[in-house]
Amino acid sequence: MPTTPPPGRLLGSGRRADVYEIDEAWVLRRERDGGGDAVAEGALMEHVRAHGYPVPRVRPAGSRSDLVMERLSGPTMLQACLAGALDVTEAGFVLARLLRDLHAVPAPRSADPAVSVLHLDLHPENVILTADGPRVIDWSDAEEGDPGLDWAATAVILAQAAVAGDALSAPADAMLTALLTGPCPLTRPALAEALRRRGVSPAMSEAEVELLRSAEELILFRGRKG
Repeated sequence: MPTTPPPGRLLGSGRRADVYEIDEAWVLRRERDGGGDAVAEGALMEHVRAHGYPVPRVRPAGSRSDLVMERLSGPTMLQACLAGALDVTEAGFVLARLLRDLHAVPAPRSADPAVSVLHLDLHPENVILTADGPRVIDWSDAEEGDPGLDWAATAVILAQAAVAGDALSAPADAMLTALLTGPCPLTRPALAEALRRRGVSPAMSEAEVELLRSAEELILFRGRKG
């Protein structure tokens, strides 16, 4: 676990990590429990960035729990939708495009053409809308594998929000519908695996886990995937 103090003021917090200011160009993301592998995560981000995928620049931080990243300016996709600056259906189409573009990047280790880089946590709070276009953040769950699993992971996150019965439900449902419009590699086995992973995630509350069955039903209804 890192022993060095944070370099600057706290800018934001997620389920597992906090982001601190370094200067006007860089921020530090620190895993709260000392977990993660920032070295591997940064290397994967640099790999996809070298192939033209929109991610922040990174640089070594000297710790497996710390990742120094380019400081981005702009709202998250969710913030833009809630402010009315981005249509929720368009947001779903953007998520679909980001998934397709990512899966066109060659995997850094596997030579199997059916294997792709997977983000596995691509949702509206992990997309920053900068002046240069969307940038995808938080690659801590990324791995190589079946693209269908990545589509399923995003669909499950949106569907969970859609069935929660709160202010985000209608926007999430519209994004999910757009995400599943047109061809995508989401299959029943991929969906089952995404649901299994989501269900055992320590970041999920009991109430969130209880939504997974309804989320599955909504995905199958919206996507009609066999």
